[in-house]
Amino acid sequence: MYFLGIDFGTSGARSCVIDIGGSILIEDARDFGTLREYERAGIWREALWDLLASLPSPIRTQLSDLALDGTSGTVVACDEELYPRHPPLLYHDDRAVDEAALIARTAVPGHPAAAVTSGLAKTLWLKKRLGLTGARLYLNQADWLSGLLTDRVGMTDYHNALKMGLDLDELKWPAWVEYLIDADYLPVPMPPGARLATVSRPRARYLGINPGCMVHAGTTDSIAAFLAAGVTQSGEAVTSLGSTLVLKLLSDTMVESTEHGIYSHWYGSRWLAGGASNAGGAVLRQFFDDRTLAELSGKIDPNVASPHDYLPLLRAGERFPVNDPLLAPRLAPRPADDAEFLHGLLESLARIEARGYGLLADLGATPVSRVETAGGGARNPAWTRIRQRLLGVPVSRAAHTEAAYGAALLARDGQSLFA
Repeated sequence: MYFLGIDFGTSGARSCVIDIGGSILIEDARDFGTLREYERAGIWREALWDLLASLPSPIRTQLSDLALDGTSGTVVACDEELYPRHPPLLYHDDRAVDEAALIARTAVPGHPAAAVTSGLAKTLWLKKRLGLTGARLYLNQADWLSGLLTDRVGMTDYHNALKMGLDLDELKWPAWVEYLIDADYLPVPMPPGARLATVSRPRARYLGINPGCMVHAGTTDSIAAFLAAGVTQSGEAVTSLGSTLVLKLLSDTMVESTEHGIYSHWYGSRWLAGGASNAGGAVLRQFFDDRTLAELSGKIDPNVASPHDYLPLLRAGERFPVNDPLLAPRLAPRPADDAEFLHGLLESLARIEARGYGLLADLGATPVSRVETAGGGARNPAWTRIRQRLLGVPVSRAAHTEAAYGAALLARDGQSLFA
């Protein structure tokens, strides 16, 4: 009996197979490369089929359960056969300015759906252009991919549904969302890990998968990374250092602040409070490849503060710890010494992280007591020591740093993970 998690991130898809004890049996990955807008959905679908078909036959035929995670706020407009009617809008797409303003006037104060990058803002933007019949469903990335496997459409999980406007008290679409858009166009919210359906028989035959394999409601990529880290105590947190910087803090209290891009996800009787910055590893890759990053990091003294104060954004626009779609990058002055420049970038990213956790505490969340690190940046010891100096709490690399492992745990344990 095997359990599969598949993580769809910004730059690629990753899979992880575990056994009943949680031991990793196989990991695999597919890079997306540089995608044109119209290629996105096709490449995602191809990566999904390829990762499944590439599993060894003994695992495919004994695959018991699987779950997917996807980037939060990435929206696919499609018909009832799941054929996309418009190129998917990615999580950081900020074109829906007018729609976000309309949501802000209509929604309950502070709801994350009022952000210009929210799933609901993108849905309203798409619906305005596609019309009443141009698309029948507006799905999150993980919803769409899970639907491809089961041929059952129109279901989502509470985590991906938050930025679509989910009411966290009632765990359903509220009246103000119904006012803005007919809820028939939105997926039905379900608990993460809930059993959706088995892989469709035609798909199971095509991929050689056990036809009894159960597909579970998924989650977002950052929450999957949180699950992978094994955090269980309030006050413990996971920082994902991938293309972007994402903070997730397990809190006894729900906190929200549109001004700061802070929101809380449902987590059973507790909450996952945090936010997602547009700053992160993608900015580092703009200047350095992996080998150069490792070499230069070895020249940094992490116990000494950098004098450089950068705002490491790829382009204008920030989501957290300040929500400002016009905020401009600041990457100058650049010193002649590349190690000094990298030191400044890493320290500036760590300041964003420290400010984020500080704001969470100021708003009433359980204060951070320990931080586990996921994503590619978790492998950088100099960055870890810089972050620990600025955060003032223990910082370590999580035992499992890949979101795909968290998705595999979700497939194995289902809703019980949030008990």
